[in-house]
Amino acid sequence: MSAPTFRWLPERHLGVAATLSHADELIGQISDHLFEYMAREGGPVGLREVLVGPTSQAVVDRVAPIPRKIPLLVADALVSLRAAVEHTMFTEAEFLNGGPLDEKAARSIEMPANLTYEEFEKWTNNRSRRGPDSLRVGGELLRRVKGLQPFQRQVAPRLHPLARLVLHTNHAKHRTPAVTAVRLPAVIREDEKVHSVRDLPPRAEEPLRVGEVIAEVPVGKRVPITLFPTVGINRPGTDEWPVLMHELDEIAYWIRTQAVPRLITGSEPPESPLPPRYEISIGHLDERLAISMGSTTSAAERNKQRLGAASARNDLVDLIYGMPDAPDREKISAWLEKLTDEEIIDRISRLSANHSYDPNIIRSNLEALQELRNEAVAFTNE
Repeated sequence: MSAPTFRWLPERHLGVAATLSHADELIGQISDHLFEYMAREGGPVGLREVLVGPTSQAVVDRVAPIPRKIPLLVADALVSLRAAVEHTMFTEAEFLNGGPLDEKAARSIEMPANLTYEEFEKWTNNRSRRGPDSLRVGGELLRRVKGLQPFQRQVAPRLHPLARLVLHTNHAKHRTPAVTAVRLPAVIREDEKVHSVRDLPPRAEEPLRVGEVIAEVPVGKRVPITLFPTVGINRPGTDEWPVLMHELDEIAYWIRTQAVPRLITGSEPPESPLPPRYEISIGHLDERLAISMGSTTSAAERNKQRLGAASARNDLVDLIYGMPDAPDREKISAWLEKLTDEEIIDRISRLSANHSYDPNIIRSNLEALQELRNEAVAFTNE
């Protein structure tokens, strides 16, 4: 299969691919810091037992401070994503104008994020007085900008990716960097029969606080619990704390696959979207070729793979060790550590959930585990 040539991307807009790559690199750095924070010794959250009458409570005793580097990188990533939109819009305004804009018109170029049509009309009227022709009523660039506005989303326009991007970047530029905090979206008790985290009732979307009670049982009863902490980002002016990496991923994906191509082409997004990242730390004689060879996996997707692989490694050690003639745990762990995250995900995917105890699934899983045990044995023998 030949690499995409991105015919829809004119030479004047090649630079936006680099801006998007830079943003993805920043999100990758955020992912790295988050992974280290979550994997720290003792974990990000500590608990203690408190006896209250006839019950024993699991109370949050410690929440590890989030490194300040993380919110600073978040602000940088969001500003870069906004720059990708603004630069694309400015470049297209000059192209449609037939050349450079005068200073007055140039200062008027900015991407609005209007929640209502009335707000957009007001913004449009302001451009009619000082903006270029393409941003005046009937202008081609105005038509493209209008199609990307949050008010086009009929339900909760404030949650439109553009609205969230502008909300975060305005706050980061003028007030403080991104505000982050540890959240605890889920707690699984061993005495609760749940098939996945999705089966649990949602916990409040708010920062975890020292002194918060997260579970309680009768005194004398021991129930192991599993915590699923994450880091959330506050949407300025709200009590909402979505998962940080989810927020970044949703905004970045929309900008790369919707905002930028629609501003450039004025039509439906092309079938060959820009890659999340290509090599920008070196110069290229053929920039378009370099872009076509970029990675199709975003930093957020790599983060999901890494988290899934880390969890799968722990599970696979226990599963393989339980097989007859399996190596010891240390050797199994050493084998799994040599595998890439993609290879780990491939191996855990060979096993199927079996909540109904289907004998066919039991047989299939047993065969898969025998193969994995044999791989671990072969590694040990080498």
